[in-house]
Amino acid sequence: MSYTDTNTIRWGIIGCGDVTEVKSGPPYQLTEGFELVAVMRRNAEKAADYARRHNVPKHYSNAEELIADKDVDAVYIATPPDSHKEYALMVAAAGKPCCIEKPLAPSYEDSKVIFETFRKKELTLFVAYYRRTLPRFLKVKEWLDTGKIGEVRHIKWMLSKTPSEVDKSGEHNWRTDASVAPGGYFDDLASHGLDLFAYLFGNFKEVHGISLNQQGLYTAKDAMSGTWLHENGITGTGAWNFGCDRREDLVEIYGSKGKISFAVFEDQDVTLVSASGTQSEFIEHPKHVQQFHVQALKDDLFHNRTHPSTGETATHTSWVMDKILGNL
Repeated sequence: MSYTDTNTIRWGIIGCGDVTEVKSGPPYQLTEGFELVAVMRRNAEKAADYARRHNVPKHYSNAEELIADKDVDAVYIATPPDSHKEYALMVAAAGKPCCIEKPLAPSYEDSKVIFETFRKKELTLFVAYYRRTLPRFLKVKEWLDTGKIGEVRHIKWMLSKTPSEVDKSGEHNWRTDASVAPGGYFDDLASHGLDLFAYLFGNFKEVHGISLNQQGLYTAKDAMSGTWLHENGITGTGAWNFGCDRREDLVEIYGSKGKISFAVFEDQDVTLVSASGTQSEFIEHPKHVQQFHVQALKDDLFHNRTHPSTGETATHTSWVMDKILGNL
């Protein structure tokens, strides 16, 4: 589907929870050529409250009704991952473009089904791996593309955090419920970094991993390590542990002539070390962190400028995750 500059794309959001309050919802209202005309949440009272606070004309407690609304041209699915497939297939059946929160689905198999359904219907499918469009990470890409560290040899990522009070209490949290997110925080967090690596270094060729539940605090896994090879010969390693005594988030890219360091989540400098010395830059994220991602949706739909995060790229990320988790 393509649009002209004179048209407006009217969006509906399924799942107007916390992520849509500041991170992702407002850009659909602030981007020229986009309008947010409807939201849906199973709790009708909360849906109505969101619509009132954000000046959205319509609200629903039933996803099918929002999808069928003739005033909704495209749909953003912002629910937990276990419902992505169900809602995505509804959107595809309605013949509308769609953007889905990451990860695309809890498994590679479900991700493939979603991707293939949209592909066969020739419908546009985006996934909210928005780090592909953030200036901080585009600076890293610029340094890599201009050879600042020579030939890239290896990348490693360590991500750890302490168990939260909710984790220790046993209170339900979809992010640690194996029926919703089998990899727990790995699904929610590591997916961002692994997808970013595919963007920076190209697709993964071989992936191996170990995963388990070390703490016994919840049903999902909480400790993972992985090793991989990109198609271009770059090697990589990663470790993700959600029961440590400290929070750590460090990516290091080793090249033949230097090194780049940055954090995927923490608000830190990106640092380049080369023969010319050390260069550090702090590049602030926008208030609405998905702003550039949503702008890129418009550029794709209006101007045929391919969005960097598509159903195809996200399905590849799902394959990488399932390989590390031992599901493939």
